Amino acid sequence: MLERRELLLSLGRLGVLGTILPRIPGGTLLAQGRAENNWGKDQLIPRSVRPPDYETPVALLNSWITPNEHFYVRSHMPVPPTLDAAAWTLQVDGDVATPLTLSLDEIKKLPAATVTVTLECAGNGRAFFEPPVAGIQWQKGAVGTARWTGVRLADVLKRAGLKDTGKFVVMNGADRGPGTMPDFVRQIPIAKALNPDTVLAYEMNGVPIPPVHGFPLRAIIPGWEGAYSVKWLTSLHVQEREFDGFWVATGYRFPTKRVKPGAAVAPADLAPLTGLAVKSLITQPLEGATLPRGTVKVAGFAWAGEDDIRGVEVSVDNGVTWQAARLVGEQARYTWRRFEADADIPNAESRLIMSRATDSRGRRQPEVAAWNPSGYLWNVPDQVRVEIS
Repeated sequence: MLERRELLLSLGRLGVLGTILPRIPGGTLLAQGRAENNWGKDQLIPRSVRPPDYETPVALLNSWITPNEHFYVRSHMPVPPTLDAAAWTLQVDGDVATPLTLSLDEIKKLPAATVTVTLECAGNGRAFFEPPVAGIQWQKGAVGTARWTGVRLADVLKRAGLKDTGKFVVMNGADRGPGTMPDFVRQIPIAKALNPDTVLAYEMNGVPIPPVHGFPLRAIIPGWEGAYSVKWLTSLHVQEREFDGFWVATGYRFPTKRVKPGAAVAPADLAPLTGLAVKSLITQPLEGATLPRGTVKVAGFAWAGEDDIRGVEVSVDNGVTWQAARLVGEQARYTWRRFEADADIPNAESRLIMSRATDSRGRRQPEVAAWNPSGYLWNVPDQVRVEIS
């Protein structure tokens, strides 16, 4: 039997990422251990207990800002056992003129910045791929939107004296894996690091970030898949070359061309995954609802990472016809947009309601998802089955 590290590397060469857990009938996962902290987990769907991976039921994704206790949880390693804000420090080194060791109080003395961001796990929707792929079997709820307050990463790098040779920022947190499991380390190119919307956050929706979400400091990389937003951040290392660790060189990579479902992908045909795909989620009505015939309200959210949502369409007849939905409510870059539509269903029958979004670049949700061995970026039109009485 392969050792855990060898298994990770073998699956990684195929692009399989995240916590490697077996898929078993019913879409559930084998999980061991117990959850850390009481953070509303009883309302969420457990996909793994240790490390904690919890999905938000669609019924709870009913507001533009997702409450902290309803926010999905994605962890590659267990929550660090000791999270002492008074003893915590952030190390900034590498290609900088003045390496820094900053306390949380010193971080908070820098100019504050707030950014509202929709975070989504790259594997959200993995459970729907056929043939199945390994990894956490997320369905629809590994997504949420929060207001993150902290300091601009650019301000921290400026204080350290960023050198011209610095091309990448390597981010590491306090979490550690069991045994020889590779440390969870991520990197971003310097252009993304210097973006004024990239922040090191110490607050989530106006309160200190809960431990399970990254207390005391979390990187927020807006518009990119959620694994870039490293939790429990302790280290920023600036360097000229790309980081060669597992989670950069092997993990979170996507085929550069279409591949046959179920096929292996050569490492040379994989590239780092960055931004999110255009996507929509129906939150009203819910799957399996029984509704009276007549006018049915269809509502939900649509998002596209760094791009804006240009429009959303809904269908109540299995995708035969589509009608434009209204874009309503709050709007901000990097966040989802609420859509609403009123559709007439005159007959008592079973109906499939669908939604599809188009972003500002003209990308529309495809009828068939691009299969990949990691189960990333599932973004076919969303659908719910309802009964009209």
